[in-house]
Amino acid sequence: MSLNIKPSADRVVIQAAAAETKTASGIYVPETAQEKPQKGTVVAVGPGKYADASGSLIPMTVKVGDEVLYGKYAGTEVTVDGKEYLIMRESDIYAVFN
Repeated sequence: MSLNIKPSADRVVIQAAAAETKTASGIYVPETAQEKPQKGTVVAVGPGKYADASGSLIPMTVKVGDEVLYGKYAGTEVTVDGKEYLIMRESDIYAVFN
């Protein structure tokens, strides 16, 4: 996927997964009651953050294509080429799915 945005420092761009429209028991959830997804796919990664003390570059641990779990209110929503993305710091990512 080619994206016309490159995050800076320790930031990542995430495409959020679709909101759940049906519960595990089969009940359909109306659009007004759907929760914001907390799972998504990394589509762009910044170069990393520079350490304060030594000035060396701390590389990113996530990479493009990783499925991640992040905080409910993490990141900033942006729209690029008609698609919605989240830009957040790597520290806002809680877990990477295997």
